[in-house]
Amino acid sequence: MEKELKKKQDYRFKIANREALIGVALAVFNFIWWFAFAYGLGGRTPENYSYVFGLPAWFFYSCVLGFVVMTLLVIIIVKVWFVDVPLDEEEGE
Repeated sequence: MEKELKKKQDYRFKIANREALIGVALAVFNFIWWFAFAYGLGGRTPENYSYVFGLPAWFFYSCVLGFVVMTLLVIIIVKVWFVDVPLDEEEGE
């Protein structure tokens, strides 16, 4: 029965699972980036904050720069590792 199940499983599921794991990894990386800068630099008293472009450094690095980094990462990963798969039924099924 397992052989039949593996035989019937579509190759697109393997691609979709790989791409889903990449998406989860990107989300985890985004959270770690945001948390590290927001609470790492933002854990001080406001009198001791440093500023970048008029914004507190913790906010700039976690939210502004983090957005730019994540946008570039998503673009690169989609262009390099994601593939087009047909979504219609295959002939002969």
